[in-house]
Amino acid sequence: MDRVDLMPPPAGGDSAAPHDVAARADAYAAAPLLNCLLREVARPVAGREGVHRLPGCGKLLRVRGSRRPAAPEVYTDGGWHRLDHPELVKLVSEELRRHTGLPNHELPAEMADSRDAVAALLTARARASAPTDPYARSEQCLITGHPHHPAPKARGGGPAAGWLPYAPEAHARFPLALLGVREDCVVEEGDPSALDVLGEAPPGYRLLPAHPWQLELAGAALTAAFADGRLIRLGTTPFDTWPTAAIRTVHVPERDLFLKFSLDVRVTNDIRRLWRHDLLKLTRTDTAVRTAFAALDGPAAWLSDRGYRTAGFAFEELAVLVRDGLRDHVLPGATPCLAAGLVEGFAGSPLDGLADPAAWWEAYLARVVPPALAAFADHGVVLEAHLQNCLVACDDDGMPVQALFRDAEGVKLLTEVDRAAGWERLVYCLVVNHLLELADALAERHPGLDPWPAVRRELARHDLPEVAGLLTAPALPAKTNLLLRWTGADGADARYLPLPNPLAAG
Repeated sequence: MDRVDLMPPPAGGDSAAPHDVAARADAYAAAPLLNCLLREVARPVAGREGVHRLPGCGKLLRVRGSRRPAAPEVYTDGGWHRLDHPELVKLVSEELRRHTGLPNHELPAEMADSRDAVAALLTARARASAPTDPYARSEQCLITGHPHHPAPKARGGGPAAGWLPYAPEAHARFPLALLGVREDCVVEEGDPSALDVLGEAPPGYRLLPAHPWQLELAGAALTAAFADGRLIRLGTTPFDTWPTAAIRTVHVPERDLFLKFSLDVRVTNDIRRLWRHDLLKLTRTDTAVRTAFAALDGPAAWLSDRGYRTAGFAFEELAVLVRDGLRDHVLPGATPCLAAGLVEGFAGSPLDGLADPAAWWEAYLARVVPPALAAFADHGVVLEAHLQNCLVACDDDGMPVQALFRDAEGVKLLTEVDRAAGWERLVYCLVVNHLLELADALAERHPGLDPWPAVRRELARHDLPEVAGLLTAPALPAKTNLLLRWTGADGADARYLPLPNPLAAG
């Protein structure tokens, strides 16, 4: 299956007819799973394009395509047998059991859930209207999602009716639930005062918005608090919010805010709660990043996580984090879009119809790379500069003029982590997870373009001792999401394997 089959259609909702939803869902779900398998476990067979050997079970696997592998086949009984998604999951599970020596019953179920979620999303998009705002379209286009995760669209295994109303990929819009927390139970840090303009709390209470899905998930744990008056219901916001690609982070256009909530669902590697240990260091981390960005040359911006508010009796379950909106940060006349959306594709993407892709790519690198390297070199700040944490604003001609970064929760400080580990994380997030994916997407659209000389030139402009090693190293660090999930490692316990370094080719 070619790239067009895996991309969202160019306008409106998803135009998939019911009869081909299943086939499209199989293709969307297979691509990231195959990417993981081919990167982490399989071994290419010399001289046979697209053919790989699975070392654990000894079987041969054949795929078409490279950036988004498709049409998986296994060699059996003297011929090639096409695998549907359940058969692919069974093959991957067999290989991993033999490869690791460990069983795992949870991940195969997540792989199936991810595929079924894609089918539900495709069906929902056929009935939905895409947002008119190109920024919102870029946040809500990720049907594939993380391109190197075995189950990027899993939604906890619950029925689709429970999560579709809150799914960004389904173009969801919804009001927030409003709660009142008794004043003596409120816990907050930083500046969450923007929450107070979302509604009105009665005397003796403070306003606390809640994500409706999380409120449903945490309902049983809150029963006593509602019963004794520590928590009261105050209705909903009089306006809708819409979920960003992060699912649990919503945009509030009427107040120019982003709000990030806990969500007791596993999305990719982690249960997406606002964990206490992360919230308690939020102010320190965000202050360090704001200080770093204030000293940068150029228009790069940081969307500050200003503060949080929660209830002491449900610290993690009800936590809400207040993040800067866009209005005060995006350059006048520029239009932001999510970097991950550029890779996935959406109607109105700056990548559509590029007259000079090489010039566009150079401008993109000049906006994205310097802030990340300067924050590291001059301030000891390791940005989590992957595709979902970076916005790129383009001018009326579609040329990148500004990069905006977000999510203090994923930031590391060199006062807390070893410099070598911090650099490895930066290289993974910025180069492997971000630039490599976008470079491949550009090269696929423009077969004559070699994107890597421009990346080498941009990196070489920066006087960091680590850069020289990066430009000559034979391999880059690639996170092993498939093996990490199969072996049950903590999602924050990143494990890397060597990936051939395209920067070293020049």
